[in-house]
Amino acid sequence: MVASNLDGVALRGVVGCVPEGRDTTADLALRFGDEAAARIAKATGIEARHIAAPGQCTSDLAERAARRLLDGLEWEAASVDLLVLVTQTHDHALPGNGALLHHRLGLRKGAAVLDLTQGCSGFVYGLWTASALLKTIGRRALLIVGDTTSRLVDPGDRAVAPLFGDAAAAVALEAAADGGPMTFDLGSDGAGAPYLTASGGAMRHPDRPARLFMDGTQVFAFTLREVPGSVRAALGGAGWSMGMVDHLVLHQANAQMIRHLGQKLGASPEQTTLALAGFGNTSSASIPLALADALATPLRSERRRLLLSGFGVGWSWGSVALSAGPLALCEMVVLPGRKCPAETAAPATSAEGSAVSAGI
Repeated sequence: MVASNLDGVALRGVVGCVPEGRDTTADLALRFGDEAAARIAKATGIEARHIAAPGQCTSDLAERAARRLLDGLEWEAASVDLLVLVTQTHDHALPGNGALLHHRLGLRKGAAVLDLTQGCSGFVYGLWTASALLKTIGRRALLIVGDTTSRLVDPGDRAVAPLFGDAAAAVALEAAADGGPMTFDLGSDGAGAPYLTASGGAMRHPDRPARLFMDGTQVFAFTLREVPGSVRAALGGAGWSMGMVDHLVLHQANAQMIRHLGQKLGASPEQTTLALAGFGNTSSASIPLALADALATPLRSERRRLLLSGFGVGWSWGSVALSAGPLALCEMVVLPGRKCPAETAAPATSAEGSAVSAGI
């Protein structure tokens, strides 16, 4: 466990971006049948997912979010001192997406750029990294997170196809006196690597396709084993009780899992944020998407106490207690593109239970 307390960095705005194309429960029914599609949707709480069109990459979603964020805050690109980019689905093997976005956004040459390869815990890890670095190298930072996980998914795999959507989000951070403390708890367990992986398509197995594999039973067990303790550690470090939290925002993987963890942590249904019905699991973007979608109104109008926790591939997990708001900008945008065509029917797999039980 890594415990960290950071002060003097304020969150100024959040913009989430999804592609226009959508895959719905009706589309799933064409592949898996009406009964199976309805059962998966009921168990996971996911009714639709945004899917990047051919030719759309993570950097395109990220650029759309970041441009709207800079424009809405009236931040000049030259005023950004740091860009931290978090993704598992880079456009290229190299360079990383951070360099691509540095150029496309017109950031100055003196700005520092850092790419992090993280999954569902990536937003919290990125927030910790960007905030810590910002206190030493400048005044303003962009944290950009997101993935096009659909590129790794076999449309006929019931364990993952109904779960994962594509999205990105951009967050503006500023070193300022009104930046309240952020209390982090971070951890990892590399023994979990084989249970949530896309091992093909890289240097170890270049001839295998890059297909996502998930052992739902192992994912669920890991989540129940590690996440509650991490959330409680962040709460304790901040000197908060769960009753003092306005919004508990867990990684938006599966509605049943979120509700179960919320109850285990003593959070009420009103405190526990659910914002995955129209997005699915969007990996590192899921927490800021929940802020920009479900919590946009309160975050724009007043200061709120947030407890955020991301967890998944690695295994890795991270939780943070912080106060944010009122934000100058907190909204969703859409990247236009061709609507995804419905897939033809595919054979059922034996892994449907993994999708229903876990969905991380």
